[in-house]
Amino acid sequence: MKAAFFQFDPELGKIDYNLKKIERSLSPLKKLDLLVLPELCNSGYNFRDKKEALKFAEEIPQGKSTQFLITLAKKKNCFIVAGINEKKGHALYNSAVLVGPKGYIGTYRKLHLFYKEKDIFEPGNLGLPVFNIKGIRLGILICFDWRFPEAWRILALKGAQVIAHPSNLIVPKLSFRALPGHAIVNRIFIVTGDRVGTERKLKFAGRSMIVDPDGNILAQASADKEELRVTEINPKLANLKQVNSKNHLFKDRRVEVYQEKIFLS
Repeated sequence: MKAAFFQFDPELGKIDYNLKKIERSLSPLKKLDLLVLPELCNSGYNFRDKKEALKFAEEIPQGKSTQFLITLAKKKNCFIVAGINEKKGHALYNSAVLVGPKGYIGTYRKLHLFYKEKDIFEPGNLGLPVFNIKGIRLGILICFDWRFPEAWRILALKGAQVIAHPSNLIVPKLSFRALPGHAIVNRIFIVTGDRVGTERKLKFAGRSMIVDPDGNILAQASADKEELRVTEINPKLANLKQVNSKNHLFKDRRVEVYQEKIFLS
């Protein structure tokens, strides 16, 4: 499949502008299967407070941004994972939506909120779903979820071959060293769509990447430029969990030991 990320600089609160920029980025592409966009790419990220975030939040899937992405996915005959500022009743969620040529497929809500996100968003409550797209098993995580190996392993155990990772990363020295590690220990593909630019003095790291199950970086963007990168990947390689004739990545797990109780102070 042809997997891609579009790394760009969304404008805070300018939803129409951001959506049009995404559409323009895809205009030259003739063939694409999966596109991963940044975290909160429709609305921008660095809100002053929940009240401001609520002004630019939308329901999923009936909101403007999701409907726009559905139309774009149909037009380009591809699947799109995009970060959305989601409103559900009075609650806000830092979410990612998955859409395709036939419309809305599903939503993931960020489980691990970072810093001031805790003042604005509710923790995700939809678990760790795995979606089927064109015979491929796709999981989704968002930005700071990269810190938590349990999330990556659970998705891999559920059969995810590719994990889409919409992000607004600000700690490149750590996150971009960790991502190939998650790919290696789970033997999965990772497509991280990060953003660039500075928003109210918060600078984003860029360096979006596509990583294979051996931890090889197949494509990586710059730290500060808007870039669309497309790479051919073979998701079936993620099914190969046999390390050698005697070792299997998942069958060798010592689950009975992992269930020991650990008390954190």
